[in-house]
Amino acid sequence: MTAPYIELGLDTFGDVTTGPDGKMLHQAQVIRNLVEQAVLADQVGVDFIGVGEHHRQDFAVSSPEMVLAAIAARTSRIRLGSAVTVLSSDDPVRVFQRFSTLDALSNGRAEVILGRGSFTESFPLFGFPLNRYEELFEEKLDLFVKVLEHDRTGEPVNWKGTVRGPMAQQSVYPRTERGALTTWIGVGGSPESVVRAAHHNLPMMLAIIGGDPRRFTPFIELYHRALGELGRPVLPVGVHSPGHVADTDKQAREELWPSYQVMRNKIGSERGWGPASRLEFDREADSGSMYVGSPSTVAQKIAATVTALGVHRFDMKYSSGPMAHDVLMRGVQLYGAEVIPRVRAILQGSTATA
Repeated sequence: MTAPYIELGLDTFGDVTTGPDGKMLHQAQVIRNLVEQAVLADQVGVDFIGVGEHHRQDFAVSSPEMVLAAIAARTSRIRLGSAVTVLSSDDPVRVFQRFSTLDALSNGRAEVILGRGSFTESFPLFGFPLNRYEELFEEKLDLFVKVLEHDRTGEPVNWKGTVRGPMAQQSVYPRTERGALTTWIGVGGSPESVVRAAHHNLPMMLAIIGGDPRRFTPFIELYHRALGELGRPVLPVGVHSPGHVADTDKQAREELWPSYQVMRNKIGSERGWGPASRLEFDREADSGSMYVGSPSTVAQKIAATVTALGVHRFDMKYSSGPMAHDVLMRGVQLYGAEVIPRVRAILQGSTATA
């Protein structure tokens, strides 16, 4: 018996990083560096690169599709997607058009992960009221799914809601060549979001950023149960979690901790959290949802999560705070060249002995 194929990807939010002199780089240079990181990921066998959308000073990427298009032009095999696209503050038709264009440029390698996002800066920036947070996502997701159906069948789009003008017998171009744009729903852990993904017949990407990943087992079970009750086939489930790979466990933690502390304390100060502690950091690295260490350590931890949850894809968020470009490049190299083969070997071995 062979193990099911597991996709292993990398995610980045385009964190603004430091240069060789220790000073913060301009966002433009961070974006150029991100492209180089993705090109390396393609070369070393990473399956997917996800680029997040943010609208704040400490993250460089506000338009993932533009960055992904640049990556598409310099790569040949890696799949390209968002992590995530904040659909609530965007237009579903334009989101589809941008990703169908990326799909054309990349010869069918585009994906989109739709979510509400954990930051709200885009709402006032684009003129959307936060008191319609849920309604904006619900209605726009419904329209996006109708556009996906149009892409698959060619039937015109008919839709009416309250958050934008209606569509009546309209077509959307360009359509994808396959008639299928791979689309995930990003879920942070609410049962309502899980059921929503099943209702729309879309794969689910779980953001697991703290605690024992096995605590998300009930959400995966709920997803499968909801799909079954709706008469839908089994769909992929993915996991997104932070991490960092270096040559040794000690090196990985010492490289990540200072940058993690900066990022965690900045966001925490905005949200009323207490300051990050090294004890908390080490606990997450030891037994939580932070994949930090040597290639062997990270591979074993990823394989354990994949086995426990039965997921089809694991994406590691490899950038956290102002970690330098050369450190990120080494982490990408080790993830593709050493972690990925080890994970697959572990999973293959566990299946063979089952």
